[in-house]
Amino acid sequence: MSPEGLAFIVFCGGMLLLMGIGMNMALALVLTGAGMAWVLGFWDTQLLAQNLVGGVDSFALLAVPFFILAGELMNSGGISRRIIDMAQAWVGHIRGGLGYVAIGAAVLMASMSGSALADTAALATILLPMMKRQGYPLHTSAGLIASGGIIAPIIPPSMPFVIYGVTTNTSISALFVSGIVPGILMGVGLIVAWKLVLRKMDLPAGEPLPMADRLKATAKAFWALLMPIIIIGGMKSGVFTPTEAAVVAAFYALAVALFIHREMHIREIRGVLVRAAKTTAIVMFLCAGAQVASYMITLADLPGVLTGWLGPLVESPRLLMAVMMIVLVLVGTALDLTPTILIFAPVMLPIAVKAGIDPVYFGLMFILNGAIGLITPPVGTVLNVVAGVGRLPLHQVIKGVNPFLITYTLLLALFVVFPQIVTAPVAWMR
Repeated sequence: MSPEGLAFIVFCGGMLLLMGIGMNMALALVLTGAGMAWVLGFWDTQLLAQNLVGGVDSFALLAVPFFILAGELMNSGGISRRIIDMAQAWVGHIRGGLGYVAIGAAVLMASMSGSALADTAALATILLPMMKRQGYPLHTSAGLIASGGIIAPIIPPSMPFVIYGVTTNTSISALFVSGIVPGILMGVGLIVAWKLVLRKMDLPAGEPLPMADRLKATAKAFWALLMPIIIIGGMKSGVFTPTEAAVVAAFYALAVALFIHREMHIREIRGVLVRAAKTTAIVMFLCAGAQVASYMITLADLPGVLTGWLGPLVESPRLLMAVMMIVLVLVGTALDLTPTILIFAPVMLPIAVKAGIDPVYFGLMFILNGAIGLITPPVGTVLNVVAGVGRLPLHQVIKGVNPFLITYTLLLALFVVFPQIVTAPVAWMR
């Protein structure tokens, strides 16, 4: 067997074995990369160390800690709560209104933090107790909140888009633009699915709030609503890059929390920074470990091997995309979003480009598949967050998320058949 073939076996077998015994994903990537280096004849501890450092030595990756910090500040400084209060003031009185509140708040919060876990935790903490008090079935409520939380990786600013862009050398600004229309369609799809689910519920309608109270709630959310306008507007006008936008978002959230809402004391900043640092360390260690494996994957020409296997499909881009999406759905059930990006994006993108598939479109589809994996068992990170916050058995949350998973699957098929939904806005913004 050739060294390249043996390296492929080491990569696949090593990852399956190490994940199977519960090893940390970043360490599994490093050890798998080291094993590939050994069989390829490139064993050099200095080379491994250089790739570890190179995996995080990127200006664009600075966006990750600042978007994480912005999400923590939003939740601690009252920004997230004001968005939910505004949505409730406008649609909370409708039959099943808290479901529409959850969807609207999820879309708005997605345009600020870019973190599925942070948005889901905030929504579940505030809305699940309210839905329980008003007689909503808890499993359905939890499923809806989890499904809304995964809009965050799609609507800009998106932390997964940053990681994907750095990993594959794709324009982060173009990736951000590509997520706007699909993210809005995800929200619309959830509204339709929620309306269908409501038919089986006996929920009363409430009394609408006076217009004065609605406007008051909107005014309180003014500074929160201004945040996505500043971020997207600044990037579109060229005032700052996506990385700088993350810094602006973090400092804006801090200023609003401390000086406008005044819901955060300066003593609380340390705790926010510690939480953000812990999350950042996890993501960055994954990036470092993935660089080791990615370097060896390139040396072993695994993209070329896969291209040979998928050769007949290269002439049919839509069929190739459909096959890749099926593969990614299966991968997403076993891996979290960030490892999926770091491991599979560098391998799959060259095949897509060879078939004539736009790299930005492929990036959007890749992230969307990975995001759906966040609410797909057995891993289902977002499912676990909602189950933990709501103190619900995981199987109940899985049951509640099923109708919305069907909606997202239909949207995936729509984007495969009509890629212009994604590519046209990107071309227009350019």
